[in-house]
Amino acid sequence: MTELARELREREEMHLRPDVRSSREAMCELLAEEFVEFGSSGRIHDRAAVIAALPGQAPFEFRVDAFTARALAPEVALTTYRLSAWSGSPDQARVTLRSSVWVRRAGRWQMVFHQGTVEAPTR
Repeated sequence: MTELARELREREEMHLRPDVRSSREAMCELLAEEFVEFGSSGRIHDRAAVIAALPGQAPFEFRVDAFTARALAPEVALTTYRLSAWSGSPDQARVTLRSSVWVRRAGRWQMVFHQGTVEAPTR
């Protein structure tokens, strides 16, 4: 795994941890001012809406698979991965395909775009 992939995977996983999701300050550090999310619900959310909604969300456990990070420009990167998330049993996980665009500013990576798409059932 490249240094870029290690660093951005750590940031992606931070974004999912309950201690970070419950901290307005931590989320403000991770999400850029112009952040936009295309949610798996089909709704579009800005930074303020995402941060406001987080305290009401139940904590969950997760597993990240098939993680990749690709440099798009010197200070811009795309991450993609498969997220399995559950609050009860791992065999009842909700699986989504995720992508994020990250920009490095003042020496730290911030997420500017995120999309989650529910994975189609396998046959």
